Amino acid sequence: FLMALLTLRRLVLAFGFVAASSAFAPSAMVGSPNVARIGAAAPALRRAAAVGPRMSGEVEAKPEGFGASHTSFYTSAKAKDSYPTLSEVIDDKIADEGVRTVVTEMLDAAVEITKALRVNLVTVADAQNSVFGDVQLGVDVIADDLMWEACKKSKVVQVGSSEEEPVLVETNKDGRFTVCWDPLDGSSIVDNNWAVGTMIGIWDKTTGMLGATGRDQVTSIVVLYGPRTTALVACDDGVYEFTCGEGNKWFASREKIEIKKESKIFSPANMRSAQDLDGYDNLLKYWMENRYTLRYTGGLVPDVYQCFTKEMGVFSNPTSSNAPAKLRVAFEVAPFGLLVEKAGGKTSDGVTGNSVLDIQIDAVDQRTAACMGSAGEVDRFNKMVLKK
Repeated sequence: FLMALLTLRRLVLAFGFVAASSAFAPSAMVGSPNVARIGAAAPALRRAAAVGPRMSGEVEAKPEGFGASHTSFYTSAKAKDSYPTLSEVIDDKIADEGVRTVVTEMLDAAVEITKALRVNLVTVADAQNSVFGDVQLGVDVIADDLMWEACKKSKVVQVGSSEEEPVLVETNKDGRFTVCWDPLDGSSIVDNNWAVGTMIGIWDKTTGMLGATGRDQVTSIVVLYGPRTTALVACDDGVYEFTCGEGNKWFASREKIEIKKESKIFSPANMRSAQDLDGYDNLLKYWMENRYTLRYTGGLVPDVYQCFTKEMGVFSNPTSSNAPAKLRVAFEVAPFGLLVEKAGGKTSDGVTGNSVLDIQIDAVDQRTAACMGSAGEVDRFNKMVLKK
């Protein structure tokens, strides 16, 4: 019996060696479907040959969900043969010609900011003009100057306002739109070469920005500068993502994005407030105990933007007496809020539980708490943190 068992073992090992060897032998011409199958099978065959056969009692046990793919969420985007251009999409999806014009001009400015970020070092600016006492970097100033330049050249922009110096400035008395922007959100992380962004809210002169709400915006734009430059644009029928491609031309990389109701990704900002807010402390514990995936950079743009690329997520930023609200309504919350809700997500003002788009803007520098993203998670925030 022992001799028979040893003979069987030699045959199995020999078979494993032959199978592994055949993985390196061309059995089809390049381009044949067999090549892909062989390539996929080869690693497993090589492992079998190296390790040898396992008896039933020797099977290596792996924990459930072993490997990064269990907790990582990869793109579901499929490659296309062609992609529509920016002009093709907005000509069809934005009825108002003036809105199409201002969207194009703002994305042209984003191209110039992209170029500047590629060649300028991150250093402290020579002059510090922030009214908030924030440290201004050279790239902050460059991005802001490029936005002002675009607005002053525009025939459709009437009033501009920057988060760097929050006052309303008339740029063209015959213009139509009030444009508010944060030129380069993420100053504290840009020196790490992490993703940063530009947020833009646009109001018609019929409402202006002061006294209006985020819901009165005619459109909003958020640009993300990372390995690629991409932009979210609120069109008439939903949210579209555009990618800055070859020749600095924009093309539509995602169309009519939808944010799912439920999420397994969370981005918790202002966690200091959890020391004061038992509800936020319990919410953070809930997300961790239920094995949500943490994706948080400290930059508002990438942390909320992922809700559109992953089609789920929640960004939370409550406020407490020892950790006050920092987010600006006109420059940050309203532009993102419009995009989130147009994509089927939900927002909360972090106080009443109502939409951030219903906050009346009474001051250029008005601040707010906020939560936004997948509707189910925003409801959970309202229930656990606000008791709403």
